[in-house]
Amino acid sequence: MVPLQSNLENKTYNLYKMEEVLKPIGFVIGSNWEYDHGYFDIKLDDRSTYFFLRIPFEAIAGSLDSPGVTVRIQQPFLLGHQYEEGNDQDSRNGAIQGLVNQFQTPTDPDTEIPKTYIDIGKECIKEVEAALLTPRNESN
Repeated sequence: MVPLQSNLENKTYNLYKMEEVLKPIGFVIGSNWEYDHGYFDIKLDDRSTYFFLRIPFEAIAGSLDSPGVTVRIQQPFLLGHQYEEGNDQDSRNGAIQGLVNQFQTPTDPDTEIPKTYIDIGKECIKEVEAALLTPRNESN
């Protein structure tokens, strides 16, 4: 994991409006959200190692499963997961196992992030800042 400095940290937004800005540039809300916090993720590469830029946020007014929730952005970071190439060993038990556990376990869940991806992540943060830090989109 590599933390990235950003002017977005501690800014607050309506989650729906934030989604409207970030989804068109490739971000998705990560599937591991809870009622009080979550992540916007963008995949930077997905060869044998997946590299993601992750923008964490926490609910400060409402809960994430409620309309109109306000969130505060926390420090963005880069994340890498290295996977085994070839057959997915976790699905060797057939279709039933594949339905229950559809994702391969990473061989290195916190792999080193090469400088190239750190630079890409920093550029991506600049793009997000340009999109969100406008008078039209800023909440605070």
